[in-house]
Amino acid sequence: MPITLGRYSLDVQTTPDGRRDLELALGEQLNALLSAGRALSERSAAHFHPGLQPAAFHIARWLYAFGPATPSAVAEAVGMDRSSTSTLIGRMRSLGLLESTPAPGDRRSVIVGLTEKGRGRVAATLEERGREFHARTEDWSDDDLARLTELLARLTGSGRGSAGRR
Repeated sequence: MPITLGRYSLDVQTTPDGRRDLELALGEQLNALLSAGRALSERSAAHFHPGLQPAAFHIARWLYAFGPATPSAVAEAVGMDRSSTSTLIGRMRSLGLLESTPAPGDRRSVIVGLTEKGRGRVAATLEERGREFHARTEDWSDDDLARLTELLARLTGSGRGSAGRR
């Protein structure tokens, strides 16, 4: 069965070499996916606020999804060190995108959350991302979307019962 993926044109066979070629083609497509994802994240961050580093959008997106939290919880959740997170949170507060309130039960700590302006910017940015994603998949069948979702869940191990499956 011949298939073409990127620069690979393969005649898929049930041989070790055919399997290796498929795995190389898969690796190339995963690299392309990661590159496209990074580029989309950069554009999304600029859409969110052109004066902020892209990591600020990750913080804002997390707060949009999960709600107010301590800066240390945000840093851990988005995989950033606390000092970088604190710097970005301060900058976002100065731009009116975040607000902070004293943490209940611990007046030395604060809880940060999105302001109405911040929520609006995140929502608009996610809407823009959605339009771009839709443009890339609008001619796909529901079956194609479902199958890709299933396969990606298996690949990432996020599908239920997928760990260790071959």
